[in-house]
Amino acid sequence: MDTTKITIQAVISADRQKVWDYYTKPEHITRWNFADPSWHCPTASNDIRVGGKYLARMEAKDGSFGFDFEAIYNEVKDGEKFTFTMTDNRIVEATFKEREDKTELTIIFDAESENPVDMQQQGWQSILDNFKKYVENN
Repeated sequence: MDTTKITIQAVISADRQKVWDYYTKPEHITRWNFADPSWHCPTASNDIRVGGKYLARMEAKDGSFGFDFEAIYNEVKDGEKFTFTMTDNRIVEATFKEREDKTELTIIFDAESENPVDMQQQGWQSILDNFKKYVENN
C-alpha cells in the first residue's frame, strides 16, 4: 500500500543552528508545539540520536483531551536533517537548509488514515507556523 506523503515548510529568519536547537531542545519544544492557543505542550523529552526517543505531551488547556506524541529516531545529521518513526509506524523527515540569512525547514510526513489529508496538512502547518513565530520572536 502506498502511503500519502504530506509536505509542510517554513522559511525562518534565523540561522540554521538556532532553528535546529529550538526545534529539538525540550525547553523550546514546550513553548511552540501546538497548533492552536487552546492547546499546550506541558512536557517534552528528546534523545536525538539514532534509536533515541522523542516524546511530547500535547493537551487541551481545559484538560478535555490529550495525547503523547512519540517517535524513535532512524537518522540524525546534526543541524541538517533527521527522520523518525512514530508509534503508528508513520515516518517523518525534517530538513534544515541555509537560505542566505534564513533557514528553510521542510517536514515530510506520512499521512494517517483517520483524518482528511488537507486537515492533517493544515494542523501540522499551524504547528510549524507557531514554531516560526516562536523562533523569530525569541
